[in-house]
Amino acid sequence: MAIRHLKIVFVGFISLLCLIYAAQNVANLDACYQAFAYVLGAADHQIYPDSIFPAVQSPAVIWLVLVVVVGLEFIAGLLAAKGAWDLWGARKATAADFNGAKTYALLGCGVGIVVWLGLFAVFGGALSQMWQTEIGGASMDDAFQFFVACAFIFLIVNAADD
Repeated sequence: MAIRHLKIVFVGFISLLCLIYAAQNVANLDACYQAFAYVLGAADHQIYPDSIFPAVQSPAVIWLVLVVVVGLEFIAGLLAAKGAWDLWGARKATAADFNGAKTYALLGCGVGIVVWLGLFAVFGGALSQMWQTEIGGASMDDAFQFFVACAFIFLIVNAADD
C-alpha cells in the first residue's frame, strides 16, 4: 500500500512541476518570448556557426513554438493531475484495477518527456544548437532535469503492482 501512495505522490509532483513551469512561462511571457526568439534566431552561435536549420526570425513562428511548448507543459500537468486522482481513487483496489488506473499518469509523464526530450533536446539542442549559448545551455540543463524526472516517474509508475 505504501508503494501505491508513493506512486500517487510522485505523479502529483510531476503534475505540479509541469503546471508551475507552464504558469511561470505565462507569468513571464515577454521574457519567455525573448528567450525563444534568441534561441530560434541562432544568436551568438560561435562554436558551430553554420547549421542545417535556418535561423527563425518570424514572430509568428516564434509565438507558435512558444504556445506549443507552454501548451504541452499545461497538458502534461493536467494529464498527470488526472492520473494522480485516478490512482488515488484506485489505491485500495485490486492490483489489476490499480494498474488499469495508471493511464493518465503515464500520459502526463509521457507528454513531459515529449516536451523536454523531444522539443528541447532534439529540436532545441540538436537542430537549433541552443547549447552554444548561456541562455540556451541553461534551458537545456533544466530540460534534462525535467525529462529525467518524467522518465523516472513513468518507469516507477509503470511497474506492475501486486
